[in-house]
Amino acid sequence: MSTSLRKTSLPSAPRWPARSAGQPETVVITGASAGVGRAVAMRYAAAGARIGLIARDAPALEALARDVEAAGGEALCLPLDVADAQAVVDAADEVERKLGPIDAWINNAMATVVGRVMDTPANEIQRVTDVTYMGYVHGTVAALRHMLPRDQGVIVQVGSALAYRGIPLQAAYCAAKHAIRGFTDSLRSELIHDGSRVRLTAVHLPAINTPQFDWARAHTRNTPRPVAPVYAPDVAARAIVRAARHPRRESWLGSNTRLTILGDMLLPGFLDRYLSQVAFDGQQTAQALPTDRSDNLFSPAAGKHRVSGSFGDEAKRHALDLPGSVVRIAAVLGACGMAVALTIAATAIANAASSRLR
Repeated sequence: MSTSLRKTSLPSAPRWPARSAGQPETVVITGASAGVGRAVAMRYAAAGARIGLIARDAPALEALARDVEAAGGEALCLPLDVADAQAVVDAADEVERKLGPIDAWINNAMATVVGRVMDTPANEIQRVTDVTYMGYVHGTVAALRHMLPRDQGVIVQVGSALAYRGIPLQAAYCAAKHAIRGFTDSLRSELIHDGSRVRLTAVHLPAINTPQFDWARAHTRNTPRPVAPVYAPDVAARAIVRAARHPRRESWLGSNTRLTILGDMLLPGFLDRYLSQVAFDGQQTAQALPTDRSDNLFSPAAGKHRVSGSFGDEAKRHALDLPGSVVRIAAVLGACGMAVALTIAATAIANAASSRLR
């Protein structure tokens, strides 16, 4: 019996024909109610897309749906927790029934805890894993149930520089992002093996000015903040929509993302020591953490479902979006060039020294 993912691994789903030319795109966005997800939804709305909006907070989704429709899109609210596998599958089925064949599924939902490992209870690490990692697994599988029979569609994994490099105070989040990268690489190889035309792409982001740091659970002395440099959510949204429409293996957004990933490949020990010195203060403001601070780890935090967070005064509006393969090749060529230059210099010095000895 074949072990093909397309033939045996997934339960059947309703069959829709492929989208006809000229029809609006049908897109599903998890974590849509705030931050990057909300910015992505509004970009698609401006293009007249049909959008399935997934998040836990129903009133926040309804408010977003009104904005989407005012901007020219069509919205379907799907209030659910992405940690619930069956709820995600049911949501995908509902999108296909009401909006049509899913062209792109964007996994973006996340949760985090800011604090030292020994200050973070096991149930909080489990919750971050259930949402930030397993939520992507559930979304990917739900999308594949519909995309594989049609042999088309794009799944976008919204990643992070922290999918390559763990940093202090965010062990649970970094571990989940690492897990997503491993899961995605494995699945991509399976799709290639099966000859599938379903595309799988990852967009690795730098620090983004979203409400994440306003409502993340924290076990720190002061309130959390993103590691500088910080970018505006629409910078990420542009890169994500571009990846969904023109998928490549992965994209690295922003210079800090590229430096972090390449730095970890080349000098991981140096980064261990460097981050131990800068990443503790770099992830906290000067403001003491309020004792009554609310967070969204186990339930939605009302009143904070907006696109931007509290660091708009320093958020950059533009970032270069490059394929990871291009950056890797450039780094290798640069290293080779440096090696050749050093070899030539060393040879010249040796020849000069030899001449003086004659």
